[in-house]
Amino acid sequence: MYLSNYLKIKSKLPSNVKILAVSKGFKSQEIKTIQNIGQNDFGESKFQEAFEKQLILKDLQQITWHFIGRIQSNKIRKIVQNFKYIHSVDSLEKLQKISHVSYLEKKNPLIMLQVKLSDDPNKGGFNPELLKLKWGEIQELKNITLTGLMTINPKGLSSKENSKLFKKCRSLADSLQLPDCSMGMSGDWEEAIDAGSTWLRLGSLIFGDKS
Repeated sequence: MYLSNYLKIKSKLPSNVKILAVSKGFKSQEIKTIQNIGQNDFGESKFQEAFEKQLILKDLQQITWHFIGRIQSNKIRKIVQNFKYIHSVDSLEKLQKISHVSYLEKKNPLIMLQVKLSDDPNKGGFNPELLKLKWGEIQELKNITLTGLMTINPKGLSSKENSKLFKKCRSLADSLQLPDCSMGMSGDWEEAIDAGSTWLRLGSLIFGDKS
């Protein structure tokens, strides 16, 4: 585990930027180690794996769990019950289901809408124009708090290309008056900060390689 990396990155961050430690594929003990030095936000993308860790680490009440994986409709209730943040809502249909389930469960998750800013067949997300078109309808949904946008850039982009897409995401978030942008990972976090990210999703950079 690269704890010195974590502390070095943390010392460079502007006050409005937070690290989301992407703990998928890492063990509960590794989460505990990094939580001991002040990291409380952890991101998971597979419900079952995350739920097992949540049970093991239930005494660490400072931990805030973020769901960052692709959302399957049949897992929405469990995600709503067990995660404070959901970063990867990629369609209006799923958002409506989350709103309905949250109402039934008396929950109010913090939501990041995933946007698709490039023609990458491997990535999902709202089309920016459609998002703007449906924004009024989206704001009417109950029992969710819309806090920002999330994007994942295609692999293999240059630093300049990464920056351009991140800036697009920040500009769209600003136009919708959303404070947060969940963007930037271990390979492009510096470009993401410069473009206005408020949540960096960092995995291998702070946990090391998966064992």
